[in-house]
Amino acid sequence: MNPHPPVTSGASKAVTPQALREQYESGATVDELVAASGLSYGTVLNRLHDAGTVMRSSWQTRRMRQDPQARRRLAARLRTLYEQHGATLTELAAAAGETRRAARRLLIEGGGTVRTTQQTLRMRSAARAAERRKLAVSLRARYEAGATVPELAREHSYSVATVYRLLHQAGTRMRPQHNHGPARDTRRRP
Repeated sequence: MNPHPPVTSGASKAVTPQALREQYESGATVDELVAASGLSYGTVLNRLHDAGTVMRSSWQTRRMRQDPQARRRLAARLRTLYEQHGATLTELAAAAGETRRAARRLLIEGGGTVRTTQQTLRMRSAARAAERRKLAVSLRARYEAGATVPELAREHSYSVATVYRLLHQAGTRMRPQHNHGPARDTRRRP
């Protein structure tokens, strides 16, 4: 219970429900209307309701207030990241400074279509395979120029076996291996 009822001035009655509705529909928030009118939060809500105002959520208000061109540019950038670079919704959210849900909404606004997890995995796998082929070709060129497999492995932080596998995938003609161990007797023993 409030021991002191609020003082109502003639000015507060002059703030009509229709005037509040017009301000709200042009982008003002309820909190801003409260501050500007001097009315209580509940009174502003009641007058908006009396005027038949359709209320919006906080994200709808933020979206309404954003610069439309900036929003379109962000949506286009997210779509490019998503479609051409295989980014996930989580990565889009981080790039946009938004939630996954907001990033998804922006992607759709930008004309993008949300992929399934399997589609994303296939897309990323294909991109990794292309990068691996490119690496294999560069390793082949270095090997054919005289670099050894252990040198290539150290330079690229790969195991020797991985470098051999990549060279094989690139169709590299391997140099003969040298046996640095003790001489072996190749005759069969009884």
